[in-house]
Amino acid sequence: MTATEAPAGRLVVCPTPIGNLEDVTLRVLTVLAQAEVIACEDTRHTRVLLDRHGISTRLLSFHEHNERARAAELVARIAQGAVVALVSDAGTPLVSDPGFELLRACQAAGLPVEVLPGPSAVVTALVASGLPAERWCFVGFLPRARGELEALLGAATETLVAFESSRRLPATLALLAARDPERAVAVC
Repeated sequence: MTATEAPAGRLVVCPTPIGNLEDVTLRVLTVLAQAEVIACEDTRHTRVLLDRHGISTRLLSFHEHNERARAAELVARIAQGAVVALVSDAGTPLVSDPGFELLRACQAAGLPVEVLPGPSAVVTALVASGLPAERWCFVGFLPRARGELEALLGAATETLVAFESSRRLPATLALLAARDPERAVAVC
């Protein structure tokens, strides 16, 4: 690299297994092993994955409570040439998980972002559901307010994929059954 070239830092968004630790791509494992730091929701959770695959890269906590502050720190590292891997506890970061602030900050700073393919709870649930997959809508976590939830459920015309708390699931299913008893539902 010449003195006028920019360092080769970048953010790499790395999907992680949603259940079985073997459901990780070789490419993700390579990035995790070669990154300067791995930004992760829960270092204890990510350490299990890394230990399983013999990776010792430094971990940095990156979750909804520190995302904004950590994003600035990580953007500075990337600008200086660091490769930062971003993982969530399971599945693809940014899909109802932290990472949006960091991705947007990298884009705003003109820094490269690479997104790797891999496990997604959304697509896995859609396929496993047996419901039509030609047209579907992912809405993230369902709203807590009953009126908002009813409006969302009432407006859905295609297959709706959503995340829901196991504690709230019975009430949500009861509401859906009362609104549209003929509509097919799958819980994955």
